[in-house]
Amino acid sequence: MSRELEIRNRLQAIEQALHDAGLWQNCAPNAEAFESTEPFCVDTMMPIQWLQWVFLPRMQALLDAQSALPVKLAIAPYYEVALEGAIPGRANLLHMLNQLDQLFEHDA
Repeated sequence: MSRELEIRNRLQAIEQALHDAGLWQNCAPNAEAFESTEPFCVDTMMPIQWLQWVFLPRMQALLDAQSALPVKLAIAPYYEVALEGAIPGRANLLHMLNQLDQLFEHDA
């Protein structure tokens, strides 16, 4: 299996984990939320919103355009801190994010 296909599969697994936990949102944040210059849009979006509305679409767009992918990816550590312990599906989502991060560990 190609690396790109593995990445696509893991992105889909993250999306499915959000759906399964009831965390997937049907309405996007307001346009101003996307104009944040802060990492993870911490000043304008909740962590799950950034994952759904920024990260997943941008990674899919890079793959679709066959553009260069990030050399290093480490978003799981942020989510380990940012997600409250009682959030539905937290353990599964963190597992999926760690699996995605692992695909980028050997590229540096």
